[in-house]
Amino acid sequence: MTTVQSPPAPPTAIRPRVVARTGLYAVLAANAAVVAYFFAEAGFASNALIVIGRLTGLYGALVMAFQLVLVARLPWLDRRIGMDRLTSWHRWTGFALLWTLLAHAVFISFGYAEGAGVGPVSELVDLAETTEGVLRAIVALGIIIVVGAVSARYARRRLAYETWHFIHLYTYVAVVLAFTHQVAVGTTFTSSSAAKTYWYGVWGVALGAVVLGRLILPLWRNTRHQFRVSAVVPESDNVVSIHITGRDLDKLPAKAGQFFMWRFLTRDRWWQANPFSLSAAPDGRTLRLTAKAAGDGSAALRHVKVGTRVFAEGPYGAFTTLHRTKPESLLIAGGVGVTPIRAILEDIEGHAVVIYRVSSDRDAVLYDELRELAVAKGAELHLITGPPVPDRLAPRELARLVPDIADRDVFLCGPPPMMNAVLRSLSDLGVPKQQTHFERFSLAG
Repeated sequence: MTTVQSPPAPPTAIRPRVVARTGLYAVLAANAAVVAYFFAEAGFASNALIVIGRLTGLYGALVMAFQLVLVARLPWLDRRIGMDRLTSWHRWTGFALLWTLLAHAVFISFGYAEGAGVGPVSELVDLAETTEGVLRAIVALGIIIVVGAVSARYARRRLAYETWHFIHLYTYVAVVLAFTHQVAVGTTFTSSSAAKTYWYGVWGVALGAVVLGRLILPLWRNTRHQFRVSAVVPESDNVVSIHITGRDLDKLPAKAGQFFMWRFLTRDRWWQANPFSLSAAPDGRTLRLTAKAAGDGSAALRHVKVGTRVFAEGPYGAFTTLHRTKPESLLIAGGVGVTPIRAILEDIEGHAVVIYRVSSDRDAVLYDELRELAVAKGAELHLITGPPVPDRLAPRELARLVPDIADRDVFLCGPPPMMNAVLRSLSDLGVPKQQTHFERFSLAG
């Protein structure tokens, strides 16, 4: 049968991810320059330690505001960069924030202690007792240290997500305390009306982004669309599909490959949100998620009743055809990672090859749908079964199945070990990074 190929973006076109990433870097660099300008305009203290302390404090405030933008889940950024990459940036920016604020406290304490002829600890205690806003800054720093400690990989792996998330929410308390500290004692903040306007603008945009992305937009979309469960369909012994209906779903800006944070509003589940990808391309009438029973939350999905109200946050993710660079594609799925791959196959144009990796035939959920879609779209479908050994998707095997792999976009989703192995194989085969598309579920507070 004849397939219609959508032409790739012109070679000179700037990719959406590059545009968004470059824009973020440019905005951050411009603000860093503005902070330096207002700092210099306010004048320098005679003590070099105090000068460094004030500058690190200002850049700490700027980094904190940038952190808020990274976790605001703004649709424009999320669709182009992806929540996993934004969360990774948030993590590393968080550690930069921790060290910047620690440097601010140390340099300020030692600087004022030198002038007063006392020890830095005594000076810090004296500042907390006599200077407005300093105690609030100390509390904010303590919160940041605690959040940084529980975000370290060793601690993060040992904490339940709900516990980690609850602790992480205290970051917003630290933001408020840090801002009020800056208003009270920040010499640059009070040096001129222009500086004051600038800093109010920075904090206003950062906090406004969080309120818009994390509160207003989800509430507005759920009020508008009124999501409800319309069907619960077991796909296998441990996999279930939930069909969601609602109002005006054709106005919901969801694309194949994206995911939502789903809350099923029952007495025992309303507080629990889980990220599940769409397992079918949105058709304007229904949405479908397919989940494997990997924990108590996902295992309970098969018992959700038809008619249950659903609160959905999203759509999120950059794992979509927006980032295609070639007219032909390779889709690689492992296990339940087939869900966004199946949706993308339904949505994608041009010739596609699909590789589905599972341990056994009975684990190949949605395989019948994949086969029907492959026939309808003229795509090639390969089911690879067997024990999880790396050579199943080694470079030689991939090159045999897809000889022109370097000339295709590759969409990849599956368990982390499989994804890591495939990414190494793609690198060995010379597939350019801009043609490799994947997303890992990784959420920030």
